[in-house]
Formats: sequence, structure tokens, C-alpha cells
Amino acid sequence: MNQILVATRVAELRDRITRAGGVGVGIVAVTKTFGIDAWNDAKFAGCEAVGENYAQELIAKSQQIDRIDRLPVHFIGQLQTNKIKSLFDIVDVWQSVDRASVVTELVKRHAGRATSGRCEMLLQVNTTSEIDKGGCDPAEAKTLVDQARQGGLDVTGLMTVGPTDMDPVKTRAAFRLLNEMAQDLGVQHLSMGMTADVEIAVEEGSTLVRVGTALFGQRPRSV
Repeated sequence: MNQILVATRVAELRDRITRAGGVGVGIVAVTKTFGIDAWNDAKFAGCEAVGENYAQELIAKSQQIDRIDRLPVHFIGQLQTNKIKSLFDIVDVWQSVDRASVVTELVKRHAGRATSGRCEMLLQVNTTSEIDKGGCDPAEAKTLVDQARQGGLDVTGLMTVGPTDMDPVKTRAAFRLLNEMAQDLGVQHLSMGMTADVEIAVEEGSTLVRVGTALFGQRPRSV
């Protein structure tokens, strides 16, 4: 992978964000299935974080680079409670928290950590009503946010994934709903928007976009 090429693509993405009216929108470079070079390239290009989906892949990558030398890591894949223990000291932001059992496990790990620190999370909400999508039902969001806050977790935002068919009308509705929920819940960040729907996400208030293909090209075969 070419660092200069990735930096150029990040600049092009920032231009897309700016033209859509975005100010201060962070880029989470989705590096799943790419090697550790992608982490280094994302940092060189000025991205705000990297996003990983798979527990074992993330653990392997984290062993190849010192924490001080890498970007913050956001976990954006489906979370299994039995994987949280092995990931807890690696992940900086948990973006895909979507049910009470995951909140409970994060609270447990946060309470038992040896050093002080925050445990930052975004609640993933299914704003498209697709049964195969991750995320809690919008009606469950307040209960889960309250549970997390009472347990000492730092709930800084909400996350969602646009509709599978990428219909622009449905996409806009899904992102607008998340924005309304964030205002009701008093959270700052809205993680929404990927390569194909960045503009709509930014127009609807996204503060974090999760982009991989537009930065790194065709994704290698999944691990």
C-alpha cells in the first residue's frame, strides 16, 4: 500500500465532506482485513482513528505496534461478550454496543481495570428496521444509555449503518432519525456514513464517518 496514495484519498474524502457542509467531521479508517500498514498509512494521512471488525485480527495487529505509535482504535464489528475481555485493553472506543449484555460486560471490565481511565462507547441503533442489521431497536436506546451511564461508561454518541439497498431516501431517513435520537439523549457524536453515503450522512449531522474502500481500495478476503 502506498502512503502517498492513501493520503491523497483521505484529502479527497475530506473534500467530499466539506462540499457536503461538514465541519470537524472525523474519519475512522476502516482497516479490517488489511495489514498493519493500513494503520500506519491512516495515521500518516491524518485520519482520526482506525476501525476494526474482527477480534482476533485486531489482537494480532495490536501486537505489532506500540499503543503510543498508533491511532485510537474503534471497534465497529458485532460484539460478542466473550471477546470483550481480550479486547478491553486494546479498544479505545466501542462503537457497536447494542444490547444489555454487552453493556454489562463493559461495565464489569471497566470497574475491574487496574488503572483509572474512561471507557468510551457509542450505542449502535438499527434505524432501518432490517432484521439482519446490528443495533438495538430505537425504543430501547434510552434504557441502554441509562444502564451504561449508571455503570460508569462514557456514552459519547450513537452509531448506525445505512440501508443495505442504499436507497437515498431511506438512507436520509435513517440518518435523520439517529440525529434526532442523539439530541434527545444528549450525546455529541453521530457515527454514520460510509464510502457510498458520506454526503447524505454529513448533511444529516454525522460527526464520524467510517470509510475503508475509498481509502484503501478493494478489500482483501475476510479473515
